[in-house]
Amino acid sequence: MFASIRVSGKQYRVQAGSELLVDRLAAEEGAEFEGVEVLMLSDGDSVQVGTPLVEGARVAATVVRHSKGKKIRVFKYKAKKNYRRRIGARAHQTLLRINSITA
Repeated sequence: MFASIRVSGKQYRVQAGSELLVDRLAAEEGAEFEGVEVLMLSDGDSVQVGTPLVEGARVAATVVRHSKGKKIRVFKYKAKKNYRRRIGARAHQTLLRINSITA
């Protein structure tokens, strides 16, 4: 069984037992996360598509840890003008473990 969910504005395809990195959530490590919206459910034979959410469906997720993503380097320059700027950024992320999917 898998589900298509929406967490903090982005959509993911998950199964029970899988882990996914999402944008930083305001939840403690080890806590249950309740803000998962189920958009679609499938168990192989039947598919339930929500309008916009599937009624009565629930995905239980646990916050494993908070971390920072890979560093992104942005370099801007203008040729022959001696203009150079280097900017770096790291996204704050949360690792979620999907415990169960119930219809």
